Amino acid sequence: MGGRPAGNGRTGAFHGPDADALNRKRAFDPVVDERTRLLILGSLPGDTSLRAGQYYGHPQNAFWRLIGGVIRRELAALPYEDRLAALTAARVGLWDVIASAERPGSLDAAIRLPEAADLRGLVEALPDLRVVAFNGGTAARLGRAVLRDVGESLTLIDLPSSSPAHARRFADKALAWSVLSPWIA
Repeated sequence: MGGRPAGNGRTGAFHGPDADALNRKRAFDPVVDERTRLLILGSLPGDTSLRAGQYYGHPQNAFWRLIGGVIRRELAALPYEDRLAALTAARVGLWDVIASAERPGSLDAAIRLPEAADLRGLVEALPDLRVVAFNGGTAARLGRAVLRDVGESLTLIDLPSSSPAHARRFADKALAWSVLSPWIA
């Protein structure tokens, strides 16, 4: 459940050379099950998250506080596997729009030669999925390009980034993220 580089073949090219080129950072496997109703997509894990082997592993990233507020559970202090279990129980899944990319550091602006994750394949494999929420502008731009014609059965929502690099008051981010509440189990 997350924490492992993706290796499930669910990729497609945005552009660029061989995905196995050196210096590429790879996303984690999706955290989903057949009951997932809400899928939150980031761009690509930052260096701290990759080193920790955890989605949103940077201690200053507000993701766990934001989604904890949405599902009404204090997640930030829980062990990582318990956080993932709480999300799964609330029918929330996680993944990233980029399967791999060259990127010095952790900023989305530095992403080069991204290889797209197979979002369409994952969406088609989740029968209860109703909402895809994009965590930040890069995730929204790339994810919407892939999912632009998914039809009216799926709601797409752009959220402000939970990243500490996205300067915005926590209260403002929490208010924006609260739009996810109707889809929580």
